[in-house]
Amino acid sequence: MAKPQVKKGRERPGQDLSPVPDMRSNEWAFAAIQKALDGKDFKSTDEINAFLRAKLASGEFSPKKKTGRTPLERAQDIMYDAWDAKGTDRVELARKALSISNDCADAYVLLAEEAAADLADAIRLLEDGVSAGEWALGERIFAEEVGYFWGILETRPYMRARFDLAHLLHLKGERVPAIAHMQDLLRLNPGDNQGVRDELATCLLEEGDLEALKKLLEAYPDDCSAVWYYSRALLEYRLGGRTPEADACLVRAFEQNRFVPPYLLGKKAFPVRAPEYMSIGDETEAVVYALDNDRVWEETPGALMWMNLVYVTYRKKPAGKKVR
Repeated sequence: MAKPQVKKGRERPGQDLSPVPDMRSNEWAFAAIQKALDGKDFKSTDEINAFLRAKLASGEFSPKKKTGRTPLERAQDIMYDAWDAKGTDRVELARKALSISNDCADAYVLLAEEAAADLADAIRLLEDGVSAGEWALGERIFAEEVGYFWGILETRPYMRARFDLAHLLHLKGERVPAIAHMQDLLRLNPGDNQGVRDELATCLLEEGDLEALKKLLEAYPDDCSAVWYYSRALLEYRLGGRTPEADACLVRAFEQNRFVPPYLLGKKAFPVRAPEYMSIGDETEAVVYALDNDRVWEETPGALMWMNLVYVTYRKKPAGKKVR
């Protein structure tokens, strides 16, 4: 059975297979609030809150009331509608946005997702989107706002285009440029609202860059995802084979998400459709992790046999006894 495809990134929705709203459309509200506050001199937080409550009561913060001033802002307003639209209307609105401003990175993102002829066409569109985003943001923001990018609303279309580009380059097998894009995205936004580090960890394992993977894992010590626990275990195994520390790391991974091994070991079939969303520690996360990472386990000599041996022992362990 063919495996379902998984879209990358925590902030990005999955394929439009069910009536799940596109969360990117919600950014219009942040943009409206930001514009309303521009140029105002408030004396306290209470003053700001009172001002915003009055605006809300007046209906000014309505998705129907767009306030774009420049061509790019008007194009972005159209993209908020596009993200909220369905079917072919999304593509038509994206093309309309580009007719108003060629610098609208989000329009290239949507067209790459829904109107590209093939993978090469999608990559070309996203390259155009990244270039448009860089031009629109300007050199100053790249010099002065490193580390805070996602908190600046105007950077998000650029960040989306660049992560999508990295993902497709990874899908194409061009791991070196994909890794470079993802590492730079984390430099710009170490808070990683997009979930870049998950795909980067997989990419580094595929590329065999274990030193870079070790640094990445150390940079996010509190990450509690399956990607982190299982990547750390596989890193230990690749560095030294089966050792007590590698076994302990793998058992900790089982305890983080016990649903992963049956998928990787071929004991359980993948669902026909990938999960739209996932929750840490449950079976949806296990499906997504296994879909994205089965190859790195299969291509590591002896890794799946090691997992099976440790898993058999783990399942015999008395309940409630955790490995530290």
